[in-house]
Amino acid sequence: MTKIGMKTPLVEINGDEMTRVLWDVIKEKLLLPFIDLKTEYYDLGLSNRDDTNDEVTVNSANAIKKYGVGVKCATITANTARMQEYNLKHLHPSPNATIRAILDGTVFRKPISVNRIKPSVITWKRPIVIGRHAYGDVYKAAEMEINEPGKVELVYTKTNGEERRVKVADFKTSGIVQGMHNLDDSIKSFARACFLYALAEKIPLWFSTKDTISKTYDGRFKFLFNEIYETEFKEKFAASGIEYFYTLIDDAVARVVKSEGGFLWACKNYDGDVQSDMIASAAGSLAMMTSVLVSPSGVFEYEAAHGTVQQHYYKWQKGEKTSTNPAALIFAWSGALSKRAEIDNIPELSDFAKRLEAAVTGVIEDGIMTGDLAKLSEPPPEKILNSWEFIDTIAARL
Repeated sequence: MTKIGMKTPLVEINGDEMTRVLWDVIKEKLLLPFIDLKTEYYDLGLSNRDDTNDEVTVNSANAIKKYGVGVKCATITANTARMQEYNLKHLHPSPNATIRAILDGTVFRKPISVNRIKPSVITWKRPIVIGRHAYGDVYKAAEMEINEPGKVELVYTKTNGEERRVKVADFKTSGIVQGMHNLDDSIKSFARACFLYALAEKIPLWFSTKDTISKTYDGRFKFLFNEIYETEFKEKFAASGIEYFYTLIDDAVARVVKSEGGFLWACKNYDGDVQSDMIASAAGSLAMMTSVLVSPSGVFEYEAAHGTVQQHYYKWQKGEKTSTNPAALIFAWSGALSKRAEIDNIPELSDFAKRLEAAVTGVIEDGIMTGDLAKLSEPPPEKILNSWEFIDTIAARL
């Protein structure tokens, strides 16, 4: 069989633990038999990030800028327990946060819908897309432990030496403190990306913060979103028959669980991290969620929205075959291949990406699935397979 050719490489970013194991199986069984796959490879496994002092993460982001499309496996963001487990020299930031900051992008996450997996929120009839800001907030925060009494201040020093100070707290005992920031340009890029996505998909846009409490920080997000909507998108939204809606984050959560779905919910960085997991779980599974980082300069990075499936990895190390769901990893590859095909005008590659996604959802619709979906399936599944059997079944259908 003649393999489908590619003109420009994808940036391939490998990751950690169980998702890293399945990454190679997916390539071997679902991609390499059909595609003359061209990639520029970066190993973002935790040990290699530590060995390169995280330079490999920066290099991978710059490669995505160069080639326009990347595909990324799930990666570990190390904590002190992981530092001991992997014998690390440093605790580096989240690799996703580093890549997002370099690309100045917005993350859009959408459930993979199949008829057999009914949302646990019974009112949902259409997918809810999460638009997650990809810069700043807690992911770029500075932190400090306070070990004795004293005063903590925010200090802003202008280039001319002038200072502004705001007291954070008077510490009478030990405690902790954190300083966060964001940038107007990044917030504006986030807003424009969300408005453009909503227009392209013809779905309403909701945006939520907590500006009643965080009057300056969250208030800035609300102000810039509204300014860009009024000056750049209001007439376009009216012409498309869709609305832009702002509300507080707690009100948004209450509205979401009573809604029919079918809208884009724009969230600040951490809010989007949490709510995308909630949407994915309620829609079926964390492994049934697509994720794409979209940069204002027009580059795209596709990834799985879930983690590295740590506990399954430990079982695999003991020689057990796990029933880890690879659907989101497969859809990361299909999304990247589809975008590469679109940019390079390769219809055969675009068709293959669609067939790959249809093979995944078709197998699940036929009642053949991994363990995470089995307890959610209506009617119950015909077969529950381990990850390798599930991928083989997809390959046979493909």
